[in-house]
Amino acid sequence: MEFDVILGNAGRAGLGPQAAIFALLVIGLNLHFGYTGLLNFGQVAFMLVAAYGTAITVATWGGSLWLGIPFGLGLCVVLALVLGLPTLRLRKEYFAITTLAAAEILRLLVRSSPATEITGGPFGLQAIAGSFYALNPIAEGRYGIGTFSYTANQLWVMIVAWVLVALAAALVFLLIRSPWGRVIRAIREDEDAAASLGKNVVGYKLQALAIGGVIGGLAGVVNALQQSGVGSESFGSQVTFMAYVVLIMGGVATTAGPIVAAVLFWFLREGVDSFLRQLSEEAWLPDLLADFLYDAGGAVSIALAGIALILLLKSRPEGIFGKRREGAADA
Repeated sequence: MEFDVILGNAGRAGLGPQAAIFALLVIGLNLHFGYTGLLNFGQVAFMLVAAYGTAITVATWGGSLWLGIPFGLGLCVVLALVLGLPTLRLRKEYFAITTLAAAEILRLLVRSSPATEITGGPFGLQAIAGSFYALNPIAEGRYGIGTFSYTANQLWVMIVAWVLVALAAALVFLLIRSPWGRVIRAIREDEDAAASLGKNVVGYKLQALAIGGVIGGLAGVVNALQQSGVGSESFGSQVTFMAYVVLIMGGVATTAGPIVAAVLFWFLREGVDSFLRQLSEEAWLPDLLADFLYDAGGAVSIALAGIALILLLKSRPEGIFGKRREGAADA
């Protein structure tokens, strides 16, 4: 059993671009659910529209990547308005159903045959990140030790992604400690009391939805840059549910929780995947079980992550960094 390979793969995933992408996605979701009390089950939709908005600008319309990124993020604001204006006055469960349905409708729409000329349909869009990688100041090669190493392009994406995570976390930290932040936390705890004080509850919710959506959209942009393209398979509803796992694991309404939990989630997920692959390759398992783990290793690692979450919540229901008072308010 090559434990150095397992730890190297786990460490590369835990600190790599995918963990940073999830951290961004969860920071936006934390603003929605943790601080404002919006039960958003369609956070991946913001990720999708930003990624596809960027990719369509470059690959379909032949525009600049640096115009595509703000265009994609602008679409996140439009999506927040389209989703929020008719639904934010409804009960939380209706808002949750609406956002879940919207995310799935958008995913099916971009992969549909009639949309192929614009979105690439089921094949997606490719070769969109040339301008981004042209700015890479890191010399060609691999950096790291053994399997815990990155190519120059991977390292460039990782640096940019974690800088964006730090900026997004700082922005949310400052917003929550501003008068605006105190209002949205009051709305989370008691909408009627906030409205009785003259606060425009729907307006504040809409602002939080748009800001959190743009942060989630940044995750979609980084994902598109990392893959140098987009495809609908990256934006299934399970992405939002995994984001909730990370959020709850780290602790709702916390600054460090989404970041640390995203690192731990991808470290554990890739570590389990690598461990299962090692077991299969070493022929230490019966053939039937080895074949099953080979075909469904990713699903097994997600199931084990779910078990780990259950155990964590049993011992610390507020999450790693959460406070019981915040958790009670969100419940």
